[in-house]
Amino acid sequence: MENKQFIFIPLVLLILLGGICSSTPAFAQGSEILSDKVHHAEPLYNDLVRDLGARKGEKEFNVGADIKRTHSADEFGYLMEYEFAPIDRLGLEAETDFAYSKRRMTNVSSSNQLERLRLSSQYSFYVSKKHATTLAVGYTQIFNFVEGGTAFNPFFIAAKNWYNNWHALAYTGPELAYQYASSRMDMIWQINTSFHYTVPQTDHFIGVEVNQEISSAGIETVLHPQIKLGLSHKLAIGMAVGLPVSGHEKEISSFWRLIYQL
Repeated sequence: MENKQFIFIPLVLLILLGGICSSTPAFAQGSEILSDKVHHAEPLYNDLVRDLGARKGEKEFNVGADIKRTHSADEFGYLMEYEFAPIDRLGLEAETDFAYSKRRMTNVSSSNQLERLRLSSQYSFYVSKKHATTLAVGYTQIFNFVEGGTAFNPFFIAAKNWYNNWHALAYTGPELAYQYASSRMDMIWQINTSFHYTVPQTDHFIGVEVNQEISSAGIETVLHPQIKLGLSHKLAIGMAVGLPVSGHEKEISSFWRLIYQL
């Protein structure tokens, strides 16, 4: 019963937050201030719940894959996510993460399983076209099916543009992982920063993410240089390479994401 409460309470808070936002006159769709939106380049690897300053009715579907080769296996991670904005500035997302591992060793079978379910919300509480800046807060509830636990991840986002084509974004917050079997709680602090240049008059960009996790074991840092190509006004594809800089991770990985605006 206690395990269910750990999951249920944050979800209830998310529902209440959405209800309060939708019932407050200051957040009405017709408000000219709330219709403002600054275009920020969204990182590919650690992407956002929805565009910052999202407008009511926006919807998007993503599929992605992460590929890494080790001495003992080829590891593939797949994701599918659906995100939408029920009201101005509020984004909601559901994401499923799958893992497939092809073993190189004899007598060791490969595995294919659903690893995680992520339910997220994100609210842009400050949008300034004058200063080309957006600030947002959010929350992700993570259900870990393989490890048998859940995780709580509140986060804060700050994004700023310079000269229309240069973009910087910072995403930070703790991830508190709770294990059902041991009743143990571990914390990892995430610090993700990104810098991008968007090609004028297009939906293309080139840039880099710096993804960091700080825990009692030390600091894990991975660089993700990346490129995004806008194939049409609704369809885009992005590609990134994972380059470990510090920590236990040593293997280079690759990542791609297909983005479709509904």
